[in-house]
Amino acid sequence: MQKAAVLVAGGRGTRMGAPISKQYLPIAGLPILMHTLSVFHQVDSATELILVIPKDDFAYWKELCDKFQFQIPHQLVAGGNSRFQSVKNGISAISFEEGLVAIHDGVRPFVNESVIQESFDKAAETGSAVAVIALKDSIRKLTDDGKNFYQERQYFRLVQTPQTFDLKRIRKAFQVTELPQFTDDASVYEHQGWEVTLISGNPENIKITTPEDMDYAAYLAERRNGR
Repeated sequence: MQKAAVLVAGGRGTRMGAPISKQYLPIAGLPILMHTLSVFHQVDSATELILVIPKDDFAYWKELCDKFQFQIPHQLVAGGNSRFQSVKNGISAISFEEGLVAIHDGVRPFVNESVIQESFDKAAETGSAVAVIALKDSIRKLTDDGKNFYQERQYFRLVQTPQTFDLKRIRKAFQVTELPQFTDDASVYEHQGWEVTLISGNPENIKITTPEDMDYAAYLAERRNGR
């Protein structure tokens, strides 16, 4: 079965407060996106890699690839005005019609290879596979009238990526009008009435968003490299 991975990094990452967008910041000597592309390539070098970034960043990204001699094959696709539109552009650019696609945040470079592999395996069986992790902290629900209530955390999960789907189904799902409740790809898929299958993610698979995340990412990179 043919496989693709759409790595989405279409935003500007203003919360990082850095002079360049967060997806291009270096960790362990390489821009974040290169780490993310590498892990998908390592799982299966035949996976078609689609990198979605702002159109205005194409030249800069190519300069980075030259600078770091980054040679993993991938296709650049222009991002849209929202994550929904960026993902839609990415899955539309896949060269085949039938198979599987993993949709992944480009700034989650520490996803385990085993999670990626399981996501493809489970999506081949059920049509979808969404990586999640259990909550560690207690949670409370806030209401509009200012009250709050205890919630049993065992009934909740934190959602990560990859979120992997049958390609035909997810392409159909993204043909609808974008809605506010589409906070991730699973919610778009579920809107069609299809059940979402969950798989276990890995806690280190953080979405790098703030300067504090960069500090933790540096630690994770050193640990992964065995230093």
